[in-house]
Amino acid sequence: MTETLALTLTKICRSFGPVQVLHDVDITLIPGEVHALIGENGAGKSTTMKIMSGYLSPTEGTVTLNGAPVSFANSQAAEAQGVVLIHQEFNLADQLSVEQNIFLGHEKRRGLFLDKTTMQAETRALLQRLNCQVDPSARVRDIANADKQMVEIAKALSRNAKVLIMDEPTAVLTEREAEVLFEQVERLKAEGVAILFTSHKLDEVKRIADQITILRDGHMVSHGPASNYDEDQMAEAMVGRDVSSLYPVRAGSVGTEAALEVTGLSVPGFAQDVSFTLNKGEILGISGLIGSGRTEMMEGLVGLRSATGKVRINGAPVTIKSPRQAQAAGLCYLTEDRKSRGLLLNKGMRENLTLQCLPDFTNWLVDQKSEEKALTKAIEDFDIRAPTRHVAVGNLSGGNQQKLLIAKVMLADPNIVIIDEPTRGIDIGTKQQIYEFIHALSAQGKSIIVISSEMQEVIGLADRTLVMRTGRIAGEVSGADMTEDKIVRLAMGLDAQKEETV
Repeated sequence: MTETLALTLTKICRSFGPVQVLHDVDITLIPGEVHALIGENGAGKSTTMKIMSGYLSPTEGTVTLNGAPVSFANSQAAEAQGVVLIHQEFNLADQLSVEQNIFLGHEKRRGLFLDKTTMQAETRALLQRLNCQVDPSARVRDIANADKQMVEIAKALSRNAKVLIMDEPTAVLTEREAEVLFEQVERLKAEGVAILFTSHKLDEVKRIADQITILRDGHMVSHGPASNYDEDQMAEAMVGRDVSSLYPVRAGSVGTEAALEVTGLSVPGFAQDVSFTLNKGEILGISGLIGSGRTEMMEGLVGLRSATGKVRINGAPVTIKSPRQAQAAGLCYLTEDRKSRGLLLNKGMRENLTLQCLPDFTNWLVDQKSEEKALTKAIEDFDIRAPTRHVAVGNLSGGNQQKLLIAKVMLADPNIVIIDEPTRGIDIGTKQQIYEFIHALSAQGKSIIVISSEMQEVIGLADRTLVMRTGRIAGEVSGADMTEDKIVRLAMGLDAQKEETV
């Protein structure tokens, strides 16, 4: 294959006011190659991708397409020249159908009228190419997140992209769905498409990338063929320190006194007759396949969903019908969806820290002086990194948003904390920090429940793990039995443990 330069960034700099976020970044995307762009949250990846795809202009430097300098007026201008960005956050109109989203702004016509027959047939063909079974006429708001990601990819394919920029495309996909995506990437490579791929999953990067560029604090710190890197080398270049010991060593032993006892918890349609005990200072993992009822069970426990069952905290029975009652009992929940349900993205850090987004929560800080003091403490305790104290939370990196959400929940000083997907969409350096925060909370005597789709995360963090299947606890693993194989077998119903209270 002739090595034609598809898209090149040369000495790219970008500033937002007085803050420079990119410093002399050079990247060349070549047809038929996957170029992975990796780095911690806040390293400059999103800014780089937005400059490539016309959403931002560089402050300094040159963008070249097929050997000629270009200056995209906007993303539509970039798409017109074959440069398409697939957003990490869905860029879909929820009220429109799948077909309408794929052809929005690019509708096919027959004379004066829309050619719905052709658009529906092409939509169906694009979805079949991705092994996606969604009905083209289904409204986007009614389909699963994984299917929304496939619709985003189908939309990009419909634009006949010559340069495809993929921002965390597997963040909401199952392993099977990710495999389908990787098959499409290989097909696009064979067709001569130049692909930029970002992911915090370094095993995916190692598998799929031909070239790797690593950013740290807006600087390009390493670049070369993917064959030159293993996962540890990538991680160390990203964070500038050794991260081979990702999970902290457990300091001290877990208490034997029960902090939380749950008996016969049922959440209609999601969980049935769930019973378990959480000890003081313990980190309890909750694992299971997507759809097993993990999140819904915990939402029922804290009053976000209708639920029945008995709950005892520190030996005393409690009634929890709302998050406010859960908080009053010393129990708090960190949602897996920090952007939609955990934080107000258009507000500042102080407002987010002191205003509760979940229903029925009340403010516990009222005066600005106390609020500023709380923000200062949160920034220091949880290493929240932001250009200014007044930045809108939506402009923070995902890792710093997650640290702010943890700080916000800990402001209530709960004794029991449920953390749902603690590191989804977060780079390895920030993961390490969050794991240290979780262990520190446990060392303080707080009891932690961690729900995670990443089995290694559960194994690395938890003292023991409950495995859910079809709304019930399929079994418990601990010690030497806490392995991926054992968890998967329980989650899939291949190993049946005697049902009992765990």
